[in-house]
Amino acid sequence: MIWFPYEQMKTRKEPWKILDAEGVYLYTKEQKLIDSVSSWWSVIHGYKHPELNEAIISQVKKFSHVMLGGLTHESVEKLSDKLQSWLPGDLDYCFFSDSGSVAVEVALKMALQYYMNQGETKRTKILSLEHSYHGDTFKTMEAGDDEDYHFVLNAYGPSPYVIHIPTEIPALEEAFLKYHQELNCFLVEPLLQGAGGMRMYDVAFLERARQLCDQYGVLLVFDEVATGFGRTGNRFVADLVLPDILVLGKALTGGYMGHAVTVANKKVFEGFYDDNPEHALMHGPTFMGNALACSVALKSIEIFEKQDYMSKIRRIEAITRREMEGFSDPRIQEVRMMGGCVCVEVKDASDLKGYQQFAYERGVFSRPFLNCLYAMVPYVIQEEELIKVLETMKEWFGR
Repeated sequence: MIWFPYEQMKTRKEPWKILDAEGVYLYTKEQKLIDSVSSWWSVIHGYKHPELNEAIISQVKKFSHVMLGGLTHESVEKLSDKLQSWLPGDLDYCFFSDSGSVAVEVALKMALQYYMNQGETKRTKILSLEHSYHGDTFKTMEAGDDEDYHFVLNAYGPSPYVIHIPTEIPALEEAFLKYHQELNCFLVEPLLQGAGGMRMYDVAFLERARQLCDQYGVLLVFDEVATGFGRTGNRFVADLVLPDILVLGKALTGGYMGHAVTVANKKVFEGFYDDNPEHALMHGPTFMGNALACSVALKSIEIFEKQDYMSKIRRIEAITRREMEGFSDPRIQEVRMMGGCVCVEVKDASDLKGYQQFAYERGVFSRPFLNCLYAMVPYVIQEEELIKVLETMKEWFGR
């Protein structure tokens, strides 16, 4: 029996079975569906992309996987080199893992050990945001602030190691003034907080965070698992404000398979580079640097560049704004748009009950959560397909 995620198994509705997928479409026995959420925001090139398929086929003819412990291979070397040249600043040192959550765990471990390696053993605290989500492993749940996902941690009581603040500069400044000697890092989903409610905030907050991290010697960590590869309308938010550690996942492989990377700058890397074996980063996911994942990630980045995906994202945002700006309903709290994301936040979550079936019947796959009806479409979507997604959202409120 499959144990499905984020659902009460006893009362869940039967999931739709996908028989095929191509482009932006999912196919069930009865219906052809536009995937408006890109399989949890990862399938940026759509399904069954011929170049991505071929990248995996070519690699699997050689081998599918070898461990990085004592071994290496061409695909992981090329991907590391590509990320080093492609990412901003001196974000040059790539530690691969198998999921976004694990990659954030690696970042938090790096931040803690970076200071421990220097004898700063009191820097045990993480500064994080209210309504943040960084994954479902235990330290990422602790760093997060989403009761809907992480309520199991109530069994332990409040964490003494995490401080949560709103995305307000006075609160940020107060936290640094009060806790800077105990902080090892400030962990953020930059500009767009995804699972916590598609909350959007201004880059000025991150610019001030960078200044304060520099002033007090705290590492700045960007969790761009969801926001990277153009989702905010920026290639990476790290292009605007440079973090010390950057975490990427989801779209890294074009949504083809689980893989992630934690990328450190030179300062962080040199905090581990030592003759002392105890200063090594003792972490090693079995499938880190998986050859198939690295091959498809390389091809995904190549397509992103070659086909100027940033122009595609600007087009998606322009169409979305044209169709959604000014749209209102008494049940709606706010309509938010940024890059390749649109969110309709309702005042009462019950007002979205039944929407998933409603959209299915109109040829759209959607998955509202909490009080958020949103879309994060594949970047290859055509204008008429995007309009159909947006019109379905608006039609729900016009019934």
